[in-house]
Amino acid sequence: MAKLQQQHSNAAGWAPPSVQKRWLLTLLIMLSVSTLIAFFIKSAFDSCDPPHPHNFDVAASNKPAKVFSNSIKTAPSPLSFMKSKLVLLVSHELSLSGGPLLLMELAFLLRSVGTEVFWITIQKPSETDEVVYSLEQKMLVRGVQVLSAKGQEAIDTAFKADLVVLNTAVAGKWLDAVLKENVPHVLPKVLWWIHEMRGHYFKLDYVKHLPLVGGAMIDSHVTAEYWKNRTQERLRIKMPETYVVHLGNSKELMEVAEDSVAKRVLREHIRESLGVRDEDILFAIINSVSRGKGQDLFLRSFYESLQIIQLKKLKVPSMHAVIVGSDMSAQTKFETELRNYVTQKKIQDRVHFINKTLTVAPYLAAIDVLVQNSQARGECFGRITIEAMAFQLPVLGTAAGGTTEIVVNGTTGLLHSVGKEGVTPLAKNIVKLATHVERRLTMGKRGYERVREMFLEHHMANRIASVLKEVLRKSKSHPHS
Repeated sequence: MAKLQQQHSNAAGWAPPSVQKRWLLTLLIMLSVSTLIAFFIKSAFDSCDPPHPHNFDVAASNKPAKVFSNSIKTAPSPLSFMKSKLVLLVSHELSLSGGPLLLMELAFLLRSVGTEVFWITIQKPSETDEVVYSLEQKMLVRGVQVLSAKGQEAIDTAFKADLVVLNTAVAGKWLDAVLKENVPHVLPKVLWWIHEMRGHYFKLDYVKHLPLVGGAMIDSHVTAEYWKNRTQERLRIKMPETYVVHLGNSKELMEVAEDSVAKRVLREHIRESLGVRDEDILFAIINSVSRGKGQDLFLRSFYESLQIIQLKKLKVPSMHAVIVGSDMSAQTKFETELRNYVTQKKIQDRVHFINKTLTVAPYLAAIDVLVQNSQARGECFGRITIEAMAFQLPVLGTAAGGTTEIVVNGTTGLLHSVGKEGVTPLAKNIVKLATHVERRLTMGKRGYERVREMFLEHHMANRIASVLKEVLRKSKSHPHS
């Protein structure tokens, strides 16, 4: 990438159209699943202080917290101890949502160090599904072996595995359904990776085996605390030893985010396709379109910000709202509601709906501000937030969930309340960033610095490696293992 940049860049940072097209094609091919694994984080999830930049807590039920460093850079890989080990990954589904894609990224990290990796998808469409087929092919090409969720092969693999990773709370139902009376023999080597904060996942049928697994891994401190409290209060069970592991940006994403020529080409291409000018200001939500992600409240805030600007006669460039993650083919009531609101307020020329996609880097290159408007308890983590910060974008986020552990309010972005109470504060924050270019740029730069310090792939790999070592160590000493 650096070599290409040297070849095509000049004093003005411009490249001829033919070169731009080659660049765009190369970039879009490169930005595959491994680039943006957590595009749609499938959680709708209290505000807390950001963790210290050089450590992360391990929230353990009734046990002292352990702390692992997140700043150690080992070579070649902190996961190299997993070479030749057998790992079974169990996902509740295979889709473009954050949980399955994040598990796929773990699969690829393990494969890169020589781990034998098997994959099971619990729920599959009855008919051939293009997304499922495509994702399975990506795994097979990378050497991940895909098994049927049921049958003797799944049971045998679970027995042979050094480690079994259950992805999301819902995946727990696979244990009884498939392993049946053999469940106790497998539990000590199970690492349960939980991403949810919605109340309907707290069902005993899903998580009754949780106290006996080797460990639980959760993406944020807020979510870990929520699970600890809810399991004790509602289900009368205890969490196992629980590790908080913040996510990190892939090397591929960082490569594009740090390449000025790549970003310029992508920015020009996307803005041209949207019909907006280079000087226009774009505020975007990049998330699956659903009420929990708050696109409706964002549009209300955006409209209110336009009214504030008009009322105060502020001089700002033309402002646009971009919603990436749309799916009109589904024709949901919520999607229709959003479009009707835009029509009713006569802001069709300022609001742009983009179909859901894995390759969100072009949109991060094209916009000026990311809006992370997840409602209720917010995001469990919200990886799109750290991806935007890598592109030096300020973030306007809800003061809830994992967002409070990523965004430093007033430094790398601005936080607002969830719900209707947050509509006007978000509108005012939109106006603040629209009218203060320097503030936008400074927040974006500080966000990028925070990513470099805390949220890179090697940070995440080190965190996960520490957890895997502990779970493996404990499972070996267990009589069932």
